Amino acid sequence: MHVWAVANQKGGVGKTTTSVSLGGLLADQGHQVLLLDLDPHGSLTSYFKYDPDDLSASAYDLFLARQLPADLPESLLLETSHDRIQLLPASTALATLERQVSGQGGMGLVISRALALLWNKFDYVLIDSPPVLGLLMINALAAAEHLIIPVQTEFLAIKGLERMMRTLTMVRKARHNELPYTIVPTLYDRRTQASVQSLRLLRTSYADHMWPAMVPVDTRFREASMAGVPVSMLDPVCRGVQAYSMLLKHLLDTSQQLRARGHDG
Repeated sequence: MHVWAVANQKGGVGKTTTSVSLGGLLADQGHQVLLLDLDPHGSLTSYFKYDPDDLSASAYDLFLARQLPADLPESLLLETSHDRIQLLPASTALATLERQVSGQGGMGLVISRALALLWNKFDYVLIDSPPVLGLLMINALAAAEHLIIPVQTEFLAIKGLERMMRTLTMVRKARHNELPYTIVPTLYDRRTQASVQSLRLLRTSYADHMWPAMVPVDTRFREASMAGVPVSMLDPVCRGVQAYSMLLKHLLDTSQQLRARGHDG
């Protein structure tokens, strides 16, 4: 099982679109995929037509269990529009979590422990993280072997990336090992000066961790969201799918290189 977290400390940068698009492409390749929603807003859950306000069970239950029952994570899984993708949904109750469990030890590894119980069921897990540094994002980063940071190509989003970099430094110290990460420029519109200049700034400032391409603005993303399907099911040749296909190849190649380096070391 490979676990990728999708995170940024700014909302509206394409985290959910990235999670669903990459998950859809992996599933198209025959992989069993889990999409895990840790954002109390529940955008990923809503994407697949479930109501985060009306769920009787969700990722929230994983944090409430003092001793995680072996069958709990699997009991929370929901079907999606793709027969090789399952969803572990979010409920809005996740917003109360920090208050509920404050002072309890070991809460940063809840998701890691839950995924260990699903290890043989999935090939890939993508975690859609909240845009706020707190218990939920810490859980996502602790569980991940690779971090994907979508960044909208506009200046305010780049400021959010700076906060994310500080968080990553802190998390590395806590993990006692590196967390490889890839910065993904999103919502790129080559017709606007802001997009062009922001992309140039990203490439200059973060050259070592940048995916060399970018995800363009594409109305197909919105149409796929309205239909509740990964965009590759709606239009497998649209610009957005072509971009995420290139990103997926880049991530898979990077993962392979990192594993080979670790093995050699």
